[in-house]
Amino acid sequence: MNAPHNQITDFIVHKLIKEPHQRVATTDPRKEPLAINPTIERLVNQIHKLYAERMGKGYGRFEANEDEYPSQKYIRRHLIDRQTTFLELSLELMEHLRARAEREALARGGYVLIALINNGATDFLLVAIVTEVLGAAITEGKDVVDSVHLDMSQLRVAGRVDLTAWQTGAERYISFLKNRGDVAEYFQLFLGCNDLLIALEESKKLVIGLERLADEMNLDSEKRDRLLNTGHQYLEELSKTKTPVSLDALTNHLWPDDPEAFRKILAAEDLSLSDGFVPDRRAIRALVKFEGKSRFWKLNFDRQALRCGDLRYDKKTDTIVLSSIPDELRKELLDEEDDD
Repeated sequence: MNAPHNQITDFIVHKLIKEPHQRVATTDPRKEPLAINPTIERLVNQIHKLYAERMGKGYGRFEANEDEYPSQKYIRRHLIDRQTTFLELSLELMEHLRARAEREALARGGYVLIALINNGATDFLLVAIVTEVLGAAITEGKDVVDSVHLDMSQLRVAGRVDLTAWQTGAERYISFLKNRGDVAEYFQLFLGCNDLLIALEESKKLVIGLERLADEMNLDSEKRDRLLNTGHQYLEELSKTKTPVSLDALTNHLWPDDPEAFRKILAAEDLSLSDGFVPDRRAIRALVKFEGKSRFWKLNFDRQALRCGDLRYDKKTDTIVLSSIPDELRKELLDEEDDD
């Protein structure tokens, strides 16, 4: 299935100048937006794709205090009130980014790419900081010369606002790269993102991710059980010790032969899975248990019951047969039968 085509409606590049451990940050702004051309389309689509595929983002919504976190105000004035141009919006964001960078010792400068993107159904604001890298190129005369280009291999600081979800009142509509420690925090504050970590919901999504891994790898019943049981044990221990989950550590632990395949599953945009939450035991129980109920009964059993034969599901008759009935329950059932 082809990915939706991204239409870049506005694009500009400014420069943030700051060295790590230096207090002062300055900007070198561009005077006007760039005209959209195939090179810009290729660059923005590459960054957008890399961003979408990255695992371990933070997700949230704008902070309510727009004096301390003014990015929402700037976006509203441009997008809703039509009081500012895209250039003015980008300059306001740059000044706020500069001020935030000065408060973070490890923040470093780079080219700040700001783009408004539409993929057919959704509008996004994408902000990314990229740096240059020295490489080599071969000229038409077959000389080897230095070539400076943008380093796309390490997208270190980026964030995205789902403008459509923001305007329709969604609970979460901002995301940002989170797995860069303190550097990510200053960029989160620049976006004005209230990082909503709802452990129960994130844990449910992680369970879905593990089940998708088992499905996509076509694991047989035994290997599937082993994967899900191991995942449950790992997450259960984190839950007991109140330790936030690291998705990188999780993928390396559970799927060491090809952790990148697992990372791609967890990075799926329909999951929007956050990093750094403490697993909720109520949700991860689903890795080893099945639950169901009707008007008159409620059933809760371990996955192992299917394997050892204590429970059997007949899909032809859509019935469940239980065996190894406990003595106390058997007595209660027999007494009920005698009463009838």
